[in-house]
Amino acid sequence: MSVRVMTLFGTRPEAVKMAPLVKELQSRPALEAICCVTAQHRQMLDAVLNIFQIKPDFDLDIMEPRQTLSSITTKCLLGMERVFEETKPDLVLVHGDTSTTFAGALAAFYHQIKVGHVEAGLRTWDKYSPWPEEMNRRMVGDIADLHFAPTVSNWANLAREDIRQGVFVTGNTVIDALKTTVRPDFRFATGLLNELDYQKKKVILVTCHRRENYGAPMAQIMTALRRLTEDFADTELVYPVHLSPVVREAAERYLSGHPRIHLIGPLDVEEMHNLMARAYLIMTDSGGIQEEAPALGRPVLVLRRETERPEAVEAGTVKLAGVEEGEIYRLGAQLLEDPAAYAAMAHAANPYGDGQACRRIADAIEWHFGLRAAPPKPFGPPEE
Repeated sequence: MSVRVMTLFGTRPEAVKMAPLVKELQSRPALEAICCVTAQHRQMLDAVLNIFQIKPDFDLDIMEPRQTLSSITTKCLLGMERVFEETKPDLVLVHGDTSTTFAGALAAFYHQIKVGHVEAGLRTWDKYSPWPEEMNRRMVGDIADLHFAPTVSNWANLAREDIRQGVFVTGNTVIDALKTTVRPDFRFATGLLNELDYQKKKVILVTCHRRENYGAPMAQIMTALRRLTEDFADTELVYPVHLSPVVREAAERYLSGHPRIHLIGPLDVEEMHNLMARAYLIMTDSGGIQEEAPALGRPVLVLRRETERPEAVEAGTVKLAGVEEGEIYRLGAQLLEDPAAYAAMAHAANPYGDGQACRRIADAIEWHFGLRAAPPKPFGPPEE
């Protein structure tokens, strides 16, 4: 018996986390692995596919200039009609909380195809923050048949919603990805990154792009970042600016023109992971970086009001800095001038995985379809 498993993703963050899973599924003789991308993010997605040497079987190529959530969802739904009719998968795996994730799960439901949710159970309990991600993942949770929760806390969130069947605690697949991308001898294609002195300078890596931070929050965030760079002469701030016109306009307005602030283009996954490994401090509103940085021993200040990844906050590797200029500056300054505060965050344990998440997910799929005698042993098993 062969089980046909389709992986479906469309953005760069999804691709980073799904790539090692695609490889794992392809290595299993009992599974027929099919890869479909929506290309919700075209350029950034392709860079990840190239790095991991993944050639999708189907590419919906839906991206358009200034696309809206409605256009993404509609084009994904219509595109998946043809793909499902041609392939008839037994299981569709979607990841996390993007519009591709929600539309893909909904399309599978319309075709009565089982859905597996990778990175299930993350919650803020605020439907508008992050927006639209919080509702995307909640709605996928109601559709999914299999739920691959990275941590025990994510498992508990699902149980709180009375989702108790088909739940597996696996660790996060991004830790699996880091094992193949970070290398001490890595050379950056972006020349500036090879020239920075990571030993003598405190390199602050910044990412800031979330929709809920558009406008006043982004202005406050960037004002705090500029103040930190101006007040601490031993810092270099590197900001790979998102392709969103809104983000690019804000970055140019508040951060351009300073000799130690480097506004560069988006980095591919290898460059980003290796820059994270060499940076002193990371300040971000990204979700995935909150998981990746603890594996690299780098403190993270989250430029958001809340996080659906409380495990890192509890472990001490991450602090919520919010979106107010004063608090962002205070927490950043503390890490730049207080070695004890820095060490406490940098040396905390990683709560997100051991690099075996993809193996656990593939084992769980095989067990669900009767191809394996026992389910995988969970990562950080839930308490009875």
